[in-house]
Amino acid sequence: MAVRVALCGRNLADLRRFLEPFPVELTTDVPELVISYGGDGALLGAEREYPGVPKFPLRDSRSNDKCPEHGEKELLSRLFADRLHRTTMMKLESDAGERGRVVAVNDIVVAKRIISSAVRYRVWLDDELYANQIVGDGLVAATPFGSTGYYRSITHSLFRLGIGLAFNNSTEPTDHLVVASDTKVTVEIIRGPAVLLGDNAPARIRLRRGDRVSITVSPGKMTVLGLDTFRCLECARLRSNNRNPA
Repeated sequence: MAVRVALCGRNLADLRRFLEPFPVELTTDVPELVISYGGDGALLGAEREYPGVPKFPLRDSRSNDKCPEHGEKELLSRLFADRLHRTTMMKLESDAGERGRVVAVNDIVVAKRIISSAVRYRVWLDDELYANQIVGDGLVAATPFGSTGYYRSITHSLFRLGIGLAFNNSTEPTDHLVVASDTKVTVEIIRGPAVLLGDNAPARIRLRRGDRVSITVSPGKMTVLGLDTFRCLECARLRSNNRNPA
Protein backbone atom coordinates (compact mmCIF):
# COMPACT_ATOMS: atom_id res chain seq x y z
CA MET A 1 0.00 0.00 0.00
CA ALA A 2 1.31 3.43 -0.94
CA VAL A 3 2.38 5.82 1.82
CA ARG A 4 0.96 9.33 1.67
CA VAL A 5 4.05 11.56 1.59
CA ALA A 6 4.50 15.34 1.59
CA LEU A 7 7.75 16.90 0.41
CA CYS A 8 9.46 20.01 1.80
CA GLY A 9 12.75 21.69 0.97
CA ARG A 10 14.77 22.42 -2.15
CA ASN A 11 15.58 20.62 -5.42
CA LEU A 12 12.38 18.61 -5.03
CA ALA A 13 12.44 17.51 -8.68
CA ASP A 14 15.57 15.51 -7.82
CA LEU A 15 13.83 13.94 -4.83
CA ARG A 16 10.78 12.96 -6.88
CA ARG A 17 13.02 11.01 -9.25
CA PHE A 18 14.63 9.16 -6.34
CA LEU A 19 11.15 8.29 -5.04
CA GLU A 20 9.88 6.75 -8.30
CA PRO A 21 10.73 3.09 -7.36
CA PHE A 22 9.03 3.35 -3.96
CA PRO A 23 5.37 2.96 -2.92
CA VAL A 24 4.46 6.61 -2.33
CA GLU A 25 1.50 8.85 -3.04
CA LEU A 26 2.66 12.46 -3.06
CA THR A 27 0.22 14.79 -1.35
CA THR A 28 -0.09 18.01 0.59
CA ASP A 29 -3.29 16.91 2.32
CA VAL A 30 -3.04 14.89 5.55
CA PRO A 31 0.27 13.09 4.82
CA GLU A 32 1.42 10.08 6.85
CA LEU A 33 5.07 11.07 6.41
CA VAL A 34 6.97 14.23 5.48
CA ILE A 35 10.33 14.04 3.72
CA SER A 36 12.44 17.18 4.10
CA TYR A 37 15.11 17.55 1.42
CA GLY A 38 17.96 19.89 2.30
CA GLY A 39 19.61 20.77 5.59
CA ASP A 40 18.49 21.56 9.13
CA GLY A 41 16.42 24.50 7.90
CA ALA A 42 14.34 22.24 5.65
CA LEU A 43 13.59 19.95 8.59
CA LEU A 44 12.53 22.87 10.80
CA GLY A 45 10.31 24.22 8.05
CA ALA A 46 8.73 20.79 7.52
CA GLU A 47 7.79 20.53 11.20
CA ARG A 48 6.36 24.03 11.11
CA GLU A 49 4.22 23.20 8.06
CA TYR A 50 3.15 19.72 9.20
CA PRO A 51 3.43 19.67 13.01
CA GLY A 52 3.31 16.24 14.61
CA VAL A 53 3.58 14.25 11.37
CA PRO A 54 6.69 11.97 11.34
CA LYS A 55 9.62 13.50 9.46
CA PHE A 56 12.35 11.87 7.40
CA PRO A 57 15.18 14.40 6.82
CA LEU A 58 17.32 13.76 3.77
CA ARG A 59 20.25 15.95 2.75
CA ASP A 60 20.23 16.94 -0.91
CA SER A 61 23.27 15.88 -2.93
CA ARG A 62 23.63 19.21 -4.74
CA SER A 63 24.46 21.06 -1.52
CA ASN A 64 25.74 18.35 0.83
CA ASP A 65 28.64 15.92 0.51
CA LYS A 66 27.69 12.57 2.02
CA CYS A 67 29.50 9.36 2.86
CA PRO A 68 28.73 6.30 0.64
CA GLU A 69 26.29 4.79 3.15
CA HIS A 70 24.01 7.83 3.18
CA GLY A 71 23.08 8.47 -0.43
CA GLU A 72 19.43 9.05 -1.32
CA LYS A 73 18.78 5.58 -2.76
CA GLU A 74 20.28 3.76 0.22
CA LEU A 75 18.44 5.82 2.83
CA LEU A 76 15.10 5.67 1.01
CA SER A 77 15.48 1.88 0.79
CA ARG A 78 16.02 1.76 4.56
CA LEU A 79 13.05 4.05 5.13
CA PHE A 80 10.56 1.94 3.21
CA ALA A 81 11.99 -1.26 4.68
CA ASP A 82 11.30 0.19 8.16
CA ARG A 83 14.99 0.03 9.09
CA LEU A 84 15.45 3.57 10.42
CA HIS A 85 15.56 4.52 14.08
CA ARG A 86 12.66 6.66 15.33
CA THR A 87 13.48 9.60 17.62
CA THR A 88 10.98 11.73 19.52
CA MET A 89 12.16 15.21 20.43
CA MET A 90 10.84 17.99 22.63
CA LYS A 91 9.72 21.36 21.33
CA LEU A 92 9.41 24.73 23.05
CA GLU A 93 6.51 27.14 22.98
CA SER A 94 6.29 30.77 23.97
CA ASP A 95 3.24 32.79 24.87
CA ALA A 96 3.33 36.58 24.56
CA GLY A 97 -0.36 37.08 25.36
CA GLU A 98 -2.13 39.27 22.82
CA ARG A 99 1.11 39.60 20.86
CA GLY A 100 1.05 35.97 19.80
CA ARG A 101 2.56 32.53 20.29
CA VAL A 102 5.62 30.76 18.85
CA VAL A 103 6.48 27.04 18.75
CA ALA A 104 10.02 25.91 17.97
CA VAL A 105 12.13 22.78 17.59
CA ASN A 106 15.56 24.43 17.96
CA ASP A 107 15.15 27.62 19.91
CA ILE A 108 13.00 30.56 20.88
CA VAL A 109 14.73 33.93 20.78
CA VAL A 110 13.90 37.27 22.36
CA ALA A 111 16.13 39.74 20.50
CA LYS A 112 16.64 43.46 20.09
CA ARG A 113 14.74 44.89 17.14
CA ILE A 114 17.02 47.88 16.47
CA ILE A 115 20.55 46.77 15.65
CA SER A 116 22.17 49.82 17.27
CA SER A 117 20.24 49.58 20.54
CA ALA A 118 20.41 46.90 23.25
CA VAL A 119 17.32 45.37 24.82
CA ARG A 120 16.83 45.40 28.61
CA TYR A 121 14.89 42.55 30.18
CA ARG A 122 14.40 40.61 33.41
CA VAL A 123 14.03 36.87 33.80
CA TRP A 124 12.04 34.63 36.15
CA LEU A 125 12.50 30.87 36.58
CA ASP A 126 9.06 29.66 37.66
CA ASP A 127 8.09 32.27 40.28
CA GLU A 128 11.63 33.16 41.33
CA LEU A 129 13.31 36.27 39.93
CA TYR A 130 16.59 35.13 38.39
CA ALA A 131 17.87 38.43 36.97
CA ASN A 132 16.39 41.85 37.67
CA GLN A 133 18.00 43.41 34.62
CA ILE A 134 20.05 42.09 31.74
CA VAL A 135 21.25 44.39 28.98
CA GLY A 136 22.36 42.92 25.68
CA ASP A 137 21.27 41.49 22.35
CA GLY A 138 18.69 39.17 23.90
CA LEU A 139 17.95 35.68 25.21
CA VAL A 140 18.09 32.31 23.44
CA ALA A 141 16.08 29.43 24.94
CA ALA A 142 17.12 26.16 23.29
CA THR A 143 16.17 22.50 23.26
CA PRO A 144 18.89 19.83 23.44
CA PHE A 145 18.47 19.35 19.66
CA GLY A 146 18.83 23.09 19.12
CA SER A 147 21.84 23.39 21.42
CA THR A 148 24.11 22.64 18.45
CA GLY A 149 23.01 25.88 16.77
CA TYR A 150 22.62 29.44 18.05
CA TYR A 151 22.98 28.35 21.69
CA ARG A 152 26.35 26.75 20.96
CA SER A 153 27.63 29.78 19.06
CA ILE A 154 26.98 31.93 22.14
CA THR A 155 28.01 29.54 24.93
CA HIS A 156 30.48 27.19 23.18
CA SER A 157 28.71 24.32 24.95
CA LEU A 158 26.05 21.64 24.45
CA PHE A 159 23.56 19.90 26.73
CA ARG A 160 21.43 16.75 26.58
CA LEU A 161 18.49 17.41 28.93
CA GLY A 162 16.37 20.40 29.91
CA ILE A 163 16.12 23.93 28.50
CA GLY A 164 19.27 25.90 27.80
CA LEU A 165 19.33 29.67 28.35
CA ALA A 166 21.99 31.74 26.62
CA PHE A 167 22.31 35.48 27.30
CA ASN A 168 23.49 36.92 24.02
CA ASN A 169 26.23 39.55 24.28
CA SER A 170 25.11 40.81 27.69
CA THR A 171 26.95 43.75 29.24
CA GLU A 172 27.04 41.94 32.61
CA PRO A 173 29.00 38.69 33.13
CA THR A 174 25.86 36.51 32.98
CA ASP A 175 26.62 32.81 32.59
CA HIS A 176 24.43 30.58 30.49
CA LEU A 177 22.47 27.92 32.35
CA VAL A 178 20.43 24.77 31.79
CA VAL A 179 17.16 24.40 33.72
CA ALA A 180 14.85 21.42 34.17
CA SER A 181 12.41 20.76 31.36
CA ASP A 182 9.39 21.51 33.58
CA THR A 183 10.64 25.06 34.30
CA LYS A 184 8.59 28.05 33.16
CA VAL A 185 10.88 30.82 31.94
CA THR A 186 9.37 34.31 31.92
CA VAL A 187 10.95 37.29 30.20
CA GLU A 188 9.77 40.88 30.72
CA ILE A 189 10.91 43.65 28.40
CA ILE A 190 12.13 46.62 30.45
CA ARG A 191 13.30 48.63 27.46
CA GLY A 192 12.67 47.67 23.86
CA PRO A 193 11.86 47.45 21.18
CA ALA A 194 12.38 43.70 20.84
CA VAL A 195 11.17 40.79 18.74
CA LEU A 196 10.14 37.22 19.50
CA LEU A 197 10.92 34.48 17.00
CA GLY A 198 11.30 30.73 16.75
CA ASP A 199 13.76 28.65 14.72
CA ASN A 200 14.24 29.91 11.17
CA ALA A 201 10.64 31.10 10.76
CA PRO A 202 10.34 34.42 8.92
CA ALA A 203 7.54 35.59 11.24
CA ARG A 204 8.48 38.07 13.98
CA ILE A 205 6.36 39.16 16.95
CA ARG A 206 7.11 42.72 18.04
CA LEU A 207 7.56 43.35 21.74
CA ARG A 208 7.71 46.61 23.66
CA ARG A 209 8.28 47.78 27.21
CA GLY A 210 6.15 45.89 29.74
CA ASP A 211 5.46 42.89 27.49
CA ARG A 212 6.01 39.46 29.04
CA VAL A 213 6.85 36.21 27.30
CA SER A 214 6.57 32.79 28.93
CA ILE A 215 8.66 29.91 27.55
CA THR A 216 7.86 26.28 28.39
CA VAL A 217 8.22 22.82 26.92
CA SER A 218 5.44 22.26 24.39
CA PRO A 219 3.04 19.31 24.77
CA GLY A 220 3.69 18.62 21.09
CA LYS A 221 6.70 16.58 19.98
CA MET A 222 8.66 16.11 16.77
CA THR A 223 9.17 12.55 15.52
CA VAL A 224 12.14 12.01 13.21
CA LEU A 225 13.12 8.87 11.32
CA GLY A 226 16.84 8.35 10.67
CA LEU A 227 18.13 11.27 12.72
CA ASP A 228 21.42 9.42 13.26
CA THR A 229 22.03 9.16 9.51
CA PHE A 230 21.05 12.81 9.00
CA ARG A 231 23.67 13.85 11.55
CA CYS A 232 26.35 11.36 10.52
CA LEU A 233 29.74 12.60 11.76
CA GLU A 234 31.54 11.35 8.65
CA CYS A 235 29.11 13.25 6.42
CA ALA A 236 29.60 16.36 8.55
CA ARG A 237 33.38 16.00 8.17
CA LEU A 238 33.04 15.78 4.38
CA ARG A 239 30.85 18.90 4.29
CA SER A 240 33.33 20.76 6.49
CA ASN A 241 36.27 19.77 4.30
CA ASN A 242 34.38 20.88 1.22
CA ARG A 243 33.69 24.30 2.76
CA ASN A 244 37.29 24.67 3.97
CA PRO A 245 39.58 23.16 1.32
CA ALA A 246 43.25 22.85 2.25
